Amino acid sequence: MAMAGLTIFSCQNEASMTELSQEEIFRQTNIFPQPPNQWMGGNNPYYTAGFVGDAMPYYENGSFHLFFLHDAKTKPAGEGFHDIHSFETTDFKDFAYKGRQIPYGLASEADFGVGTGSMVKVGNTYYYYYTGHNETASFISSNPRESVLLATSIDMKNWTKVKNFKITAPAGYYDYEFRDPHVFFNTEDGKYWMLVSAQTSAKKAVVLKFTTTNPASGNWTVENPIYTTSSSENYIMLECPDLFKMGNYWYLVFSENWSNNSGTHYRIAYSPNGPWTTPANDKLDGSYFYAAKTVSDNTDRYLVGWTARKVPESNTGGKAWAGNLLTHKLVQNSDGTLAVKSISALSSVFGQTASLSVERITGNASQNGNNFNLSSNSQVTFGKLQKANQISFTLNASASGKSGLILAQDNDGKNGFKISFEPSANRIASYVKNDGNEDYVDSYPLSGISGTNYNVTLFISNDVCVVYVNDKIAFSNRVYDVVNKKWSIFGSDSSFSNINIKNP
Repeated sequence: MAMAGLTIFSCQNEASMTELSQEEIFRQTNIFPQPPNQWMGGNNPYYTAGFVGDAMPYYENGSFHLFFLHDAKTKPAGEGFHDIHSFETTDFKDFAYKGRQIPYGLASEADFGVGTGSMVKVGNTYYYYYTGHNETASFISSNPRESVLLATSIDMKNWTKVKNFKITAPAGYYDYEFRDPHVFFNTEDGKYWMLVSAQTSAKKAVVLKFTTTNPASGNWTVENPIYTTSSSENYIMLECPDLFKMGNYWYLVFSENWSNNSGTHYRIAYSPNGPWTTPANDKLDGSYFYAAKTVSDNTDRYLVGWTARKVPESNTGGKAWAGNLLTHKLVQNSDGTLAVKSISALSSVFGQTASLSVERITGNASQNGNNFNLSSNSQVTFGKLQKANQISFTLNASASGKSGLILAQDNDGKNGFKISFEPSANRIASYVKNDGNEDYVDSYPLSGISGTNYNVTLFISNDVCVVYVNDKIAFSNRVYDVVNKKWSIFGSDSSFSNINIKNP
């Protein structure tokens, strides 16, 4: 897990690497963080390994406070789950773990399970609205499964649950699905808004709106939904809604996990109440990036979510809830659509250039330094990778074929993780190579990028692999067994230019 000792395999001077402390190695490779082991300092198995669930970012005075649902790997019987923890960062590359902020409640309380929320500051008081979730038989026999609850603080460290505050699903809405409050002050409306992911009594997914002039009053007025799922979407829930204005446009971000198009989506409007337009590509990453919400430092806006882990923890495992924290920088295109790019500070983590060692060429490929031309289903295999890697290159891809790279490759090439650019299918896709077979994992549209020239940068750390293309799109995956394994490029009628590998 994240705080365990790390073994570093270096293409550089090994003596220089041994001078780094384990703390420094952890800092340099923890660009996609997860909570540390033994976070309470005790031996309770609940306090051991954990993962990052839904993020709830907040900015103040130069720091990003990244609250998240803590998903414990071990959940003892009788204990609640998904208490709120936090990281703090100023640059999204160095993260300080701040521990548990809001604990889960007892089995008899509404927040036996804690769900996503958000925070707003009014005067000197922080108001943290979050989801209470309890589906134990004794509780739901006389209470709704989900509700909106509140905790307050004056220092963002010590929180007091407001026991007499609770918002439940109003008449006409289903109290079984009512969660993820997003609260902010709408300067155009002069009111505080609360958006809640809900369902109508007919089980139709909506983003429901509540308003108040003063959160301290505890009085919120229900209004009409700002968004209702269409018949073509037919989403079950519009989870973790986020609403913000950038330039002349309003954006509604939400996540959906039950269709064949799962992931973090967005809509565009000229008003926070809609009507909403669906862009041609409405997703902000692949399906392994989920529950993302945004945060702004009044200059730039960032998209903060989590990248799913696999169970069992191998490339052939199935996608599971929670994993590592991941942040993209959000960019507005001239037509109002959104793009994502890497955090600029990430590249500063990778200061050691590694040598590019060719171990094997299969098929017809030519080399000129760090440039390669490939034809006839060729493949070039390179040496082993480290714990954390930045790989960059320019790909001139075949318009009709497939080209890309393979990570975590074994010696015979029958196993590994393939990332494939497929212009004819308008997508970048991932596959698991399993004993010579290729199993599809995920894909993301290449729309918004004209032609077949791609400037590609990969960041790999903590089993997370994020591919950024042309400062337009991101494609995130969970890739195990990268460390001390070979990697390859492959393609037909394609070229890879200026391949560069860097390590911390």
